[in-house]
Amino acid sequence: MATIARRRKQPEAELQLDPKLDESEDEDDKNKKAAKNSSANNNKYKNKNKSKNYSCIDNCCWFIGCVCSVWWFLLFLYNAMPASFPQFVTEAISGPLPDPPGVKCLKQGLKVNHPVVFVPGIVTGGLELWEGHQCMDGLFRKRLWGGTFGEVYKRPSCWVQHMSLDNKTGMDPPGIRVRPVSGLVAADYFAPGYFVWAVLIANLARVGYEEKNMYMAAYDWRLAFQNTEVRDQTLSRIKSNIELMVATNGGKKAVIIPHSMGVIYFLHFMKWVEAPAPMGGGGGSDWCAKHIKAVMNIGGPFLGVPKAVAGLFSAEAKDIASARALAPGVLDSDLFQIQTLQHLMRMSRTWDSTMSMIPKGGDTIWGGFDWSPEEGYSPSKRKQEKNDTQQESKGEVCESTQAHYGRLVSFGRDVAEAPSSEIERIEFRGAVKGNNVANNTCRDVWTEYHDMGFGGIKAVAEYKVYTAGEIVDLLEFVAPKMMERGSAHFSFGIADNLDDPKYSHYKYWSNPLETKLPDAPDMEIYTMYGVGIPTERAYIYKLTPAAECYIPFRIDTSAKDKNEDGCLKDGVYTVDGDETVPALSAGFMCAKGWRGKTRFNPSGIKTYVREYDHNPPANFLEGRGTQSGAHVDIMGNFQLIEDVIRVAAGATGEELGGDQVYTGIFEWAKKINLKL
Repeated sequence: MATIARRRKQPEAELQLDPKLDESEDEDDKNKKAAKNSSANNNKYKNKNKSKNYSCIDNCCWFIGCVCSVWWFLLFLYNAMPASFPQFVTEAISGPLPDPPGVKCLKQGLKVNHPVVFVPGIVTGGLELWEGHQCMDGLFRKRLWGGTFGEVYKRPSCWVQHMSLDNKTGMDPPGIRVRPVSGLVAADYFAPGYFVWAVLIANLARVGYEEKNMYMAAYDWRLAFQNTEVRDQTLSRIKSNIELMVATNGGKKAVIIPHSMGVIYFLHFMKWVEAPAPMGGGGGSDWCAKHIKAVMNIGGPFLGVPKAVAGLFSAEAKDIASARALAPGVLDSDLFQIQTLQHLMRMSRTWDSTMSMIPKGGDTIWGGFDWSPEEGYSPSKRKQEKNDTQQESKGEVCESTQAHYGRLVSFGRDVAEAPSSEIERIEFRGAVKGNNVANNTCRDVWTEYHDMGFGGIKAVAEYKVYTAGEIVDLLEFVAPKMMERGSAHFSFGIADNLDDPKYSHYKYWSNPLETKLPDAPDMEIYTMYGVGIPTERAYIYKLTPAAECYIPFRIDTSAKDKNEDGCLKDGVYTVDGDETVPALSAGFMCAKGWRGKTRFNPSGIKTYVREYDHNPPANFLEGRGTQSGAHVDIMGNFQLIEDVIRVAAGATGEELGGDQVYTGIFEWAKKINLKL
């Protein structure tokens, strides 16, 4: 032990004997420490910069990952829970749920009687790929529209290219064939968990219906109506299937159930099937009388929708305009490697069917500078009842007394509310459009605004106000190529003389103001639509600052009433309707235009107005609710489904109770001076 101690002390003695060595080593230690500190500081600085540069991507990835993880976890829990659990919780909160309509009708002894035909509306039917370019390899007969929409995220530019139609012909682009999905699965669900026809089909099945007496009349909703026959022979297929169903069901006539744009598509069909070949189906003037018991139109835009104007004019509506206000620049940026709204406009402007929903009837129907049928009304306030009793509600006077619904498009709130005598307008028709340099660099996001130029854009804004009678002229000015195709297939006026031979052309067949109903006095026509939801009626616009590849007009979301119950919100004036179709458009023809024997209804087909008061779900476990009046959600409305089942089982409109009205549709109809 002593030896070890001496050995340990020996270096100390040596260090004490050599002070220069001690100083040298101290200096080396200091240098090492300084170098170490410097290296640490540099690494810290580099890491700080690296962290700073990476933080945005890092945070975004973590956020997306967390959202996806939570979503899949909740989905797992939802699928793992007993099927009766949501119903148990809902009943614990709001009391026992009523029987589904199919169960209720079955208990009352109702069963299969008349075959039923479903006619889906715009965008709700699935479309699948049959031929495409190299970027779509491996997707033969996969859905491009409907389902999961996976290809939108994987290959957005390629998807837009394949969903677009030819800009000149309105038909398939070279090398591309996208076709409608067939069968009931074509439109039962729009996306996983989001039903369209599924609930109605399931309830019909409860009373005994199956595919032999149910038929989904799927069609390519992008095409002009007559072009669905030219390309796919869809109208001929519908005719043959209805004839087959009537023949195989003991000669019992069919009940037709169109929804949304499918309503005016089937109106076109009823004229086509009677007309002689080759333009028509050659069925003769009594075909509808022999084969159709009733047409139960759901959410039908008979007279068009202002929402279609906003979509064609600026590729937006209230929801998109609000989203742009919350996140400025996002929808105009290079999202998913495409200029989002510009490409959506380019794509949707090739869909000729969208022009079928431009407002019809001009100022006579929709009102002018200083009047409209709904003047002074706003969507009613609805109390959320926990029972299923429908409460009749009265329209309240709009808080904004200066709302002029007849002015569909106004540039500035001051113009929208000003007396007509104070508005000075500069004529835009025939204005020199000028040239826009963006035309040379933005052909991939073609919207026709690039062809119009700054002069044309200025002329549009200086006209200041557009009524329904001027909307067609406006669209022809800003989108002449689109409207050239559309004018060959659709018309938006009012016929002076329905016996004029020109009205035998198919372009008039989808306009109820320019065609006659079939000669079928025993047939019934229903219009069934939701009410109680603010629905777009007129817009306040502003000019967009000039930029490359831009849409020059947008809804001015800063224009709104101070009172929350006002008619003007986010640059949009609203009236009563189903959130998409104003009650005026859905209800007028059955309330007045076709009521009794008129020049539009010479055989006196009975018509019924059935409005369904919107009552949102009491809690999230009720999903989209069983008393909804929203445009698509109404397809799950128990009362509407029950009405459909009863008519399919043989009931008449009188047995349903006749008209069921919550709005002022009959009062509004009286204000419209239409020759009957």
